[in-house]
Amino acid sequence: MRKIYSKCSKSLVLSFAGLSLLLASCKKDNSLRGTPEITGTKGIYVLCEGSWGANNSAITYYDVASNTTIKDYFQQVNGRPLGETANDLQVYGSKMYCVVSGTQNKAQSYVIVMDLATGKSLKSIPFNTANDGYIPRYITFYKNKAYVSRYDGVISRIDTATLSVDKELQLMNGTNKAGGLEGLAVANGKLYVTNSNHSFYPDGLKDKVTVIDLETFTKKTDIAVVFNPVKIAAAENGDLLVVSWGNYDDIDPQLTRINSNTDAVNGTYPYNAGPLAIVKNKAYMVLDWNATLKTFDMVTAALSNDFITDNTSFNAMYGVNINNYDGTVLITDADFSNPSTGQAHVFSADGKKKYSFPTAGSPNHAVFTYNYN
Repeated sequence: MRKIYSKCSKSLVLSFAGLSLLLASCKKDNSLRGTPEITGTKGIYVLCEGSWGANNSAITYYDVASNTTIKDYFQQVNGRPLGETANDLQVYGSKMYCVVSGTQNKAQSYVIVMDLATGKSLKSIPFNTANDGYIPRYITFYKNKAYVSRYDGVISRIDTATLSVDKELQLMNGTNKAGGLEGLAVANGKLYVTNSNHSFYPDGLKDKVTVIDLETFTKKTDIAVVFNPVKIAAAENGDLLVVSWGNYDDIDPQLTRINSNTDAVNGTYPYNAGPLAIVKNKAYMVLDWNATLKTFDMVTAALSNDFITDNTSFNAMYGVNINNYDGTVLITDADFSNPSTGQAHVFSADGKKKYSFPTAGSPNHAVFTYNYN
């Protein structure tokens, strides 16, 4: 090579030098760009719970550009059913995590990890004994760890690199094991979990939100809320909103707002909420048993008028999901008289429907995929 180089003309050397500077400049420009820019929504995965006991949960996929739907996409891609009573679907990095709760007294409980781009299953993490399931419910993420709530009062921590459970924390009510864990949210380096009222776990905390320090993975405190808290979400300002359902008799439903800096309650509101999602400091809530969708300001505590402004009708508003790219709101519609099918309706920020697509039965959570430049 030295001999060949010695015969190169000065102009050729200068050309190579210029090319090197150009390539270096291109690399520098690319490094300044950071992450790719989203140019639009590519597709939507919708988790469909199906009917309890029928082992017919599904993931529907909708392709935005072609306006086509595959109602049981997971089975088509993976050649097997999703499972029994799938309850949560969330994305972290390039992977999608589906919590399959199963039912009592059967080993049907899993967290299925999928490739976000294809929906292909990468691993099923069992949450079972030899003949029973732990009934995992919800999943959330913090610093390359996934945290899963379970009905038996345990928080399981999954390492997102190895896709295996690396630690578990059993919550306690005095000397008794807690139970009935439901919704999860992360704020200020802490995990907040709701302790619902569940008949299988009479010793559960039932009217508390438990706070867990995520650096040490140890319980920090319990925060008293109204009986039977089930859902929780965190806002940009660090506050959390808790949905409690009461006892359907003499304890009314309520919303509770918690300050994550002090872990103190800083507001209670007499609203009967179901599905809940928060983007920045705006909460979207389905109220009064699927009667209406309203927004709640997490700073001022102001409740809006009806979000939907075009008279779109529903069988049952079963889930509310926000597309962070364009602010559109996807509301799932369950038809309990025909449990094999459902609908997903996508609304603009001003509450007018943009489009709809069919889903499998009892649709709930959605995950959005994007096009990039």
